[in-house]
Amino acid sequence: MNRMRVNVSVVNISAERFWDPSKPMPPPQISTNLSLVDVERKKEDLLEVPFLFTVGYNPSIAQMSLKGKAYVTGTEEEISRIYKEHKERKTPPPAIIQTIATVIFAEAILVSRTLNVPPPIPLPMMNLKKPSGIRNSRLDYSA
Repeated sequence: MNRMRVNVSVVNISAERFWDPSKPMPPPQISTNLSLVDVERKKEDLLEVPFLFTVGYNPSIAQMSLKGKAYVTGTEEEISRIYKEHKERKTPPPAIIQTIATVIFAEAILVSRTLNVPPPIPLPMMNLKKPSGIRNSRLDYSA
């Protein structure tokens, strides 16, 4: 049975808006990057995973950087396996990456709201297509 738990702690947030609020903002391209810096064994049943999350906007509207640590607890066997796989340069288990990403994206969305810039999440695309058998006067706006 999998007893692994992941707790995420944000330890530093750096964010800055560059775009003049009085000017209209063009639609930006937003890039995000989540880097797991290391996997450190703290105890038999505890790993510490420092991470860095960055958000970039093009054009240069704003920038964000969030640093933190994920604390992974589990059985000694689970922790040993994850640590050994890290030393072999294998990707950490999806549960660790997914938990960090969920927490850090939520924090980044709050920061983007504070800065009044678009959030670092992909927006749904509107599909403007003409349904078959219907005249041009009606469009399908399904997302």
